[in-house]
This record gives sequence, C-alpha cells and structure tokens, in this order.
Amino acid sequence: MNTLALLAAVPAVLAIAACSSPNVQEVRSSEPVVFVQSQRAPGDISSCLQSRIDGLRMSTGNGSTELMVGHGSENYAWLITLMPSGYGSVVKVQKSPGDDGSVPEPEMRFDIARCTT
Repeated sequence: MNTLALLAAVPAVLAIAACSSPNVQEVRSSEPVVFVQSQRAPGDISSCLQSRIDGLRMSTGNGSTELMVGHGSENYAWLITLMPSGYGSVVKVQKSPGDDGSVPEPEMRFDIARCTT
C-alpha cells in the first residue's frame, strides 16, 4: 500500500474510533454530575448501590473503588468513584458520553442519595 492510500484511510479509521465506546479515562476527566462527602465507608456505599442498581460492575485499585453502571458489556451509563476519606468517603458520579440509557439520571441521583446518607 502506498503512502497516499494510507493517508486517505486515516480519516475513516479516526471516524470509526470516534464511534467506539468511551474508555474509563475519558469519563474520569469529565465533570461530575454528583460530588459528595459521605460519612459511610466505601464498602457500605458499594453494597447499598449493588442492592439497588442492576448491571453494576466493580473494580478496585489505587485506594479507590470504581463502579460502572450499565447493561452493555463494554458500554456503560455511569462511572461512580468511591474514595475513602478521614470522614467516610468522597463520592464522584460521572455520566458516560457513551450512555447506554439503562439508568436514568433521576434514578441514579436517588440511589446515590439513599446510599450515601
């Protein structure tokens, strides 16, 4: 394949990449929808949310817990980050640009409020 043909293919590749699901790093850099301090421990909040929300996946690392909410295997609607603090937890909730629509924002806000108080 010559260089001209390769350069002509670049826009198509970029367009396909733009359609793919967002990665967690992209969502982490977005503005939080909810940012709250809770007196509850991250494990308590995580357990509460798991009992209320279907399609929740959890990962831990770097001292925090991340909960991805949504029914798609790679796509999700929300990223919830639980960070321990001296007073309990800091909770940051961010909406994914690739929102799969599985959990509406009012429902998410209600579940966060119930599980952080």
